[in-house]
Amino acid sequence: MLEAKTHISRLIADIEEHREEGIIIARNGRPVARLETTETTDVEGAVRRIGAARGAFEVPDDIDTPYGDLAHLFGGAAGDRSDPS
Repeated sequence: MLEAKTHISRLIADIEEHREEGIIIARNGRPVARLETTETTDVEGAVRRIGAARGAFEVPDDIDTPYGDLAHLFGGAAGDRSDPS
């Protein structure tokens, strides 16, 4: 486990460059995890999902404008309803 933690970048490079098909990581002599390549399509699919809803929603220009009652509850100046007397 310590060796894997110390050399994770090298281990991943070994897999990426096909020097290793897979690497088993053990703790106290017992296998607990395996590093192996993933299918390229899985990675590409993950990249394509980011921003998948782009253009599906319209964000109003005043999104950051405080709302009266809400601003008052959180101590904002907008919508201040303090008693003038």
